[in-house]
Amino acid sequence: MKYKFCPLCGRGLEEKYSWDEGGVPYCPHDDVMFFDTPKPCIMVAIIKDDEILLLKQSYIYKNSKVLLTGYVDNNETAEEAVYREVKEEAGIDINNITYVGSDYVKDKEILMITFMADFVSGKINKSDEVEGMGWSKLADALDEMKEDIIGTKVVKRVLEIRKSNGI
Repeated sequence: MKYKFCPLCGRGLEEKYSWDEGGVPYCPHDDVMFFDTPKPCIMVAIIKDDEILLLKQSYIYKNSKVLLTGYVDNNETAEEAVYREVKEEAGIDINNITYVGSDYVKDKEILMITFMADFVSGKINKSDEVEGMGWSKLADALDEMKEDIIGTKVVKRVLEIRKSNGI
């Protein structure tokens, strides 16, 4: 988020030099700097044996499937967001959440924090937010996700991790 007005008093902000941060939006009335902040979002590759959970979201990519994603809420960790989003969107239980990496989505000001997790139990109960959802062969996932640059990075990393673990 790029601040133009002070969220405390509503006055316009001016730029103030802040050492190695450079120019930062500043409210002289409240004496507060407001650093630009990206929106944190999680992405998770859910693995069940040799399959991965993929979603169809045409508003994101017309011809591609994606991994499950969601925003991190206030007062929750990224890992808590993974559990919550998986339960809300897919209705299944997972465990063994493993951090995979992070990416920045510049045009949307999103910090995408990526994970992999193991399916534990449950039957897919797709939320109304999701157009389609189902298990796909992990070996075929990259072909089904061609438009999703971050998602394909995550799947490639999952494949590397599984290979290094002899799976």
